[in-house]
Amino acid sequence: MKQRTKLPTKHLTKLIAGLLVFALPATAQSNGDSAAMSDAIRELQEQVRELRSAVTELRAEAMQYRTETETLRRELQAQKTLVTDETNSSQPDVTSSSRIAEMEDSIQLLNSKINDQYQTKIESASKYHMRLSGIVLLNLFHNAGAFNSADIPTWVLPSNNFSSNSFGATLRQSQIGLEAFGPTIAGAKTSAEVMLDFGAGFQESNDGVNHGLARLRTASMHVDWKNTSIVAGQDNLFFSPESPTSFASLAIPAFAYAGNLWGWTPQVRLEHRMNLSEGQSLRFQAGILDNLTGEPPMLSYIRFPQAGERSGQPAYATRVAWTRNLFGKPLTIGSAGYYSRQDWGFGNNVDGWAGMGDWDVPLTGRFSLSGEIYRGRAIGGLGGGIARSVIFNGNPAPGVELRRLNAVGGWTQLKFRANSRLEFNGAFGLDNAFAADVRAYLGGQSYFDSLLTQNRGTLVNFIYRPRSSLLFSGEYRHLRTFEIDAGSPTANQINVMMGVLF
Repeated sequence: MKQRTKLPTKHLTKLIAGLLVFALPATAQSNGDSAAMSDAIRELQEQVRELRSAVTELRAEAMQYRTETETLRRELQAQKTLVTDETNSSQPDVTSSSRIAEMEDSIQLLNSKINDQYQTKIESASKYHMRLSGIVLLNLFHNAGAFNSADIPTWVLPSNNFSSNSFGATLRQSQIGLEAFGPTIAGAKTSAEVMLDFGAGFQESNDGVNHGLARLRTASMHVDWKNTSIVAGQDNLFFSPESPTSFASLAIPAFAYAGNLWGWTPQVRLEHRMNLSEGQSLRFQAGILDNLTGEPPMLSYIRFPQAGERSGQPAYATRVAWTRNLFGKPLTIGSAGYYSRQDWGFGNNVDGWAGMGDWDVPLTGRFSLSGEIYRGRAIGGLGGGIARSVIFNGNPAPGVELRRLNAVGGWTQLKFRANSRLEFNGAFGLDNAFAADVRAYLGGQSYFDSLLTQNRGTLVNFIYRPRSSLLFSGEYRHLRTFEIDAGSPTANQINVMMGVLF
């Protein structure tokens, strides 16, 4: 909801006079020429025009709300008079009583909107407003088995000397977001948003596991016309838009490296929406992305190009989605493609690619089915192939060969909405790296465990929202990870959550 400060005209006049008195002499003393003075005057005049425009807009909105409130008050008084007359003459009209109750609610709503006009907005350097949002999220978890990460597990580790049972708590999946609304340019609305969490790692100090470091998740800019949009920045993968519903996995989406392609990747994309008929539409998306391959950074403070970036070109992706209404909700089916040229050095060039499909289908008024499926090669940058793109038959050096890792996977989720406050979710995910590729260079080298062939995940959870700003959730998750010609350890997690949204 917009929050603005009312600026009375007399205060505006004093502000303008103060600006003129303060700024003009300072400008004259510092520059001492008429050109600088003219520039300063023009700048102040522009600021005055902007302030006047803002005041005019606030006055118009406030006047509109006052007019609507006064109209409703007159209608309410007329209805009360009518009901009083009817009560004196006969039985009261139930419809009139309901109408009065509705109007009283409307008046309270309009009064709250008027009061909002006097609240102070989030201060920004421009006249355009900003919105703060986020979630404070507490996760309590108990693990039975050895995960790669105790609080946000994605795969299972082989048996080790550590205890297979653990209990802990974390708030590092809390998020903070800012959204800024800019001017309208050429008929398009402009906006920008940035989202942070605390999943970047841990502070090197005593009990540092509870001092999560801040991390940039997404930061994007939008230019939106009625049917066309341009998006630039670091954002979710637009060609893999869905994820299983889970508050146990916010820092990393649920089933990452277990069938859910994901990434927060710098990109520029174009979107166009086309209405086919009433209740049916098509969406076309295409863009270029930072050509990532899943490799960790070589150094902490200096950036060296990864294999995809060394190819000298970005990654390319496109998606088309069809949407129609079913049971009063949108049914969406999408298809996408991805291409990545990669240079792994010593003459080893790779063509990475993926074909994907996604769906979100309401089955009845309360059930819905969603999911994604993919088939690709060298897509470790998207989390496919259990985060690996290639496997070398030795340490990377001249003459060493590599194997492009093929993978297939996906996930699906069944959602049941018991009511507007309570929902249940059950999901299954699978990422399968081709065993023939792993076995070809058995014991070979990769930037991740080269022996993994398959990762499976299952989860069930409930999410209860007694208020729009408060949620409680509980989740059970089971993971099983396979190694080539070896075992397939399993592990389980129970996660209990409480979150406050703002």
